[in-house]
Amino acid sequence: MHLTFPKLGLQRRFNASRFMFIAFIVLIVLSGCSRDDTKSDEKSFKDRSIVYWCSSNPHEIELARILVKAWNAEDHTIRVKLQPIPASQSSEEVLLAAIAGGTTPDVCSNMWPGAMDEFINAGGLVRLDQFEDFMDFNTERVPAELMATFAASDGHYYQLPWKTNPIMIMYNKKMFRDAGIDTLPRTYSELLDAGEKLTLDRDGDGQVDQWMGYRNIKPIWWQRFFDYYTFYVAASGGLSLFDGDSLIFENKASVQVFDLFRQIYKAGYFPITEFSGDQFVGEKIATSITGPYSIPHVERYKPEGFEYDFFRIPIPDDYTGPVYTYGDHKNISIFSTTDHPQESWEFAKFLISAKADSLLLELTSQIPIRKNLTSDSRYADYFSKNPGMIKFAEQAIFTRGVDGASELKEIFDAISQEFEACAVFDARTPEESIHLAAKRSQVIIDWNRAK
Repeated sequence: MHLTFPKLGLQRRFNASRFMFIAFIVLIVLSGCSRDDTKSDEKSFKDRSIVYWCSSNPHEIELARILVKAWNAEDHTIRVKLQPIPASQSSEEVLLAAIAGGTTPDVCSNMWPGAMDEFINAGGLVRLDQFEDFMDFNTERVPAELMATFAASDGHYYQLPWKTNPIMIMYNKKMFRDAGIDTLPRTYSELLDAGEKLTLDRDGDGQVDQWMGYRNIKPIWWQRFFDYYTFYVAASGGLSLFDGDSLIFENKASVQVFDLFRQIYKAGYFPITEFSGDQFVGEKIATSITGPYSIPHVERYKPEGFEYDFFRIPIPDDYTGPVYTYGDHKNISIFSTTDHPQESWEFAKFLISAKADSLLLELTSQIPIRKNLTSDSRYADYFSKNPGMIKFAEQAIFTRGVDGASELKEIFDAISQEFEACAVFDARTPEESIHLAAKRSQVIIDWNRAK
């Protein structure tokens, strides 16, 4: 604070009382400034906090509460305020609106890779590979091949890989035994053979009342993640829809997947209908294409004597190599509105520490993206108590996400419409439908990028 003092000058008849009065006022002002500065410093220290948005899922809220409490109990220079992501149709919509309004949190752990281009193009995210230890930190944790899939189109990283829900096939063990299926389906032909044995008229009324499986057939873009895209990732050896800026899904793998589902629906192994409720727990379907997040639900609602397990996504009969699947990843990002980027980075790393990953497993039944998870002694106790999670942990490093293209939803809309036309209603050949989906997708890209 700068103060201007009055020029008293030297006077023959100096008024001592006046001097004392001015000195007193000056002391008061200085004292006030000192107190104000102290209060300002205290307020500044108290306000050194960052806002963390977690998923609105109850299990993840509980996880976040425990981790934030642990962080705030330690000797950090900054505190964390927790807020579940505000409710909306999708978290991506909430985050884009927050970016537009400048109301984003400092850190969010509900980042879907498919929306990254939109967030980056809106200027909403901090580039994480500017932190000196970013690559070293991730090299120790994430397989290099998987890590590369999270790079943005500019080659930089705006998301910290966190967790995955590898999609596999959950099956009813009793139904499989009763059908005489001793070997789990590994290929398309084996899956179709299983479908014939598992699809039955159990009560003899002439109507099928047990099916191999079920999928929502509505042409909704995100539904295709759990049939077409999951099987496409497996059939292609871990490809996504893009290679750089180029669409590549008009290929043999896509045709094989469309043809597989065309045969499944044509034979009636999946019903062309819409079910309400969980038909897997209700024992009307023998399989469900799902992730580890289904385990708590099944454990809670399964009838007495219900047995289930998981197997990998079947592959084309001529496929060789590792079996990949859709990973349904969620990652962590830091937003450009933060006043504390370094502190936010330290907190982000804390969220994926070894102890945090243990809690993630225990509280949410979701898989941290971490090398050698099943052989790491720190997680041995969890996997000994939850052996059903071992298959997901082993599959985790063979997962693929989705491309971060801003047109992704529209592209999956195009694929969904052709999936319905070809696979569900057999109105077009697989080759025709894949070609039309790719053609329409390219028009969407060209139109959007010409703006």
